[in-house]
Amino acid sequence: MASVKALFEPLQLGDITIKNRITMTAVTRNRAPDTYPTDLMKEYYVQRAKADAGLLVTEGTLISRQGTEWPLAPGIWDEKHIEGWKKIVDAVHEVGGHIYSQLWHVGRLAHPEAAEQKLAGTPVWAPSAISARGGKFRTIEGQPGYTTPTALPDPRTVIAEFKQAAINAKKAGFDGVELHGANGYIVTQFLDYNANQRTDEWGGSVENRARFGLEVLKELVSVFGRNVGLKLSPAGGYNDVGMPLEDTIATYSYFITEADKLGIAYVTLVRYSPNSDFMVDGKSRATHHDVFGTFRPFIKNAKVIVNADVTPEEGERLVSEGKADAIAIGFNFITHPDLVKRVRAGYPLDNIPDIPHLQTKTDSGDFSVGYTDYPFAKLD
Repeated sequence: MASVKALFEPLQLGDITIKNRITMTAVTRNRAPDTYPTDLMKEYYVQRAKADAGLLVTEGTLISRQGTEWPLAPGIWDEKHIEGWKKIVDAVHEVGGHIYSQLWHVGRLAHPEAAEQKLAGTPVWAPSAISARGGKFRTIEGQPGYTTPTALPDPRTVIAEFKQAAINAKKAGFDGVELHGANGYIVTQFLDYNANQRTDEWGGSVENRARFGLEVLKELVSVFGRNVGLKLSPAGGYNDVGMPLEDTIATYSYFITEADKLGIAYVTLVRYSPNSDFMVDGKSRATHHDVFGTFRPFIKNAKVIVNADVTPEEGERLVSEGKADAIAIGFNFITHPDLVKRVRAGYPLDNIPDIPHLQTKTDSGDFSVGYTDYPFAKLD
């Protein structure tokens, strides 16, 4: 394996210094009964922190029960959530790790018949009453797809929920928070004019469609200062979003430029990947283009992290050439808790993925299977 020296230089992110440039991006694992973090989740994050992950970003963590798409996804909206996450954060810090909470709201991708949505007692909120195509709710009788949501009467109500979630994350001791602005969820829905057809200050022009995400970021910064990250996937595709290239560039270049002015710690750019594409009538919904090359120049202040199918070898080149500050790895971090140590030692990433247990369902039995039982390499 080629040298990975550049990946193992420390990096300043906001108020913290991470020990290397290999970060774990948010990956949904669905191991939180009734939305509350557990000791098993603590074991999962500590495994990776002890094995020298530069920065851990939690799985998408729901800011409200209303924003739930699946059972067993964790939340951060009440005191019991704070207590559960604090145990995890404290344990990660005890072994020398750093951890951000990714704040998440699914918008129109929830379903009114889902148990979590019924408990919320609110409609499925979205920018506009426009359904995403596709979807398959396996925990609902008949396995329905997405349905038409209710247009948010006042987006400020959800912005306030993001702020409260950040306050809760601060109480739990997180090093920072990351705004989930990728993958077709609520921030993306506001940015994308196919999902957002509002005629008020929150829709229409690029500036208006960007307003929601920027106002959320301002609130997060008001709580965490510069310890705020942003994850974006301008290529779209996943969850039925995507605009023509000219509109994509106009929208995201403005949004990234304005977000970068807020003094946030980093922006993670998610490149196009066939694994996250979405097909409609046999055609890709994604906007195929060089996401990193197109939008990297608009980031002047924040650190830049590249995500999606990035290998350590490519990451070493991007970092050594000064094009990226770090890399974010998802799937391989699921299957290799000691990923960073393997990369440093030139050891292969050869664990076999347990696909049926990537996202555990309520009837899966032992939640540790496919979660904390992946083997560590014998590197000593």
